[in-house]
Amino acid sequence: MPLIRSVFQDELDGVSQTLFELSVMVSDSMAKATRALMSKNLSLAEEVITFDEKIDTVQHDLDARIIDIIARQQPVASDLRALVTALRMSADLERMGDLAHHVAKVVRLRHPAAAVPDQLLELIESMGVTAEKIAAKTGVVISTRDTVLAAQVEKDDDEMDLLHRQLISVLIAPTWQHGVETAIDLTLLGRYYERYADHAVSVARRVIFLVTGRFA
Repeated sequence: MPLIRSVFQDELDGVSQTLFELSVMVSDSMAKATRALMSKNLSLAEEVITFDEKIDTVQHDLDARIIDIIARQQPVASDLRALVTALRMSADLERMGDLAHHVAKVVRLRHPAAAVPDQLLELIESMGVTAEKIAAKTGVVISTRDTVLAAQVEKDDDEMDLLHRQLISVLIAPTWQHGVETAIDLTLLGRYYERYADHAVSVARRVIFLVTGRFA
């Protein structure tokens, strides 16, 4: 019995490690997508777009592993909670990768022109930096199960929400001079960053549930 339990624990640890690796992947993807957006770098944007397939593959393989573990081990109580929570976290992380992919596609759509006017470069870059910070912190939360740090992720999301509101206020101002097409692009970009942070918060909340058994 101790040997069986040890093998099962190794499998659980492997699931947690893959979730952490996914968090690193989606953080890197958003960082690269933001750099591509700031610099009109098409090759970097294409790298993000292509890499999203890798993120999807890792996530699908992880889900298959989790389902296989549940079927073989028939876990109960905290072990089952950990595996079901992992399934949900992997979906959130995969969606974060999709949102980085969407940012990169805006770069490709507008290349060689800039998708972001000069007056908004600093604001959009701040959204990208905040997104990367949130994703990095979420990765630490996954690996350490630190509920205090998990709660901080939601505070970081408040920063993203503030930046998002600032962007919208610029877009709807009567002084806007960059046309409807650019306004639509920026509305979508703002939404991508805002939703990226929301999914990170969802992951952090799931870690709190995993540790405490209560929803944050």
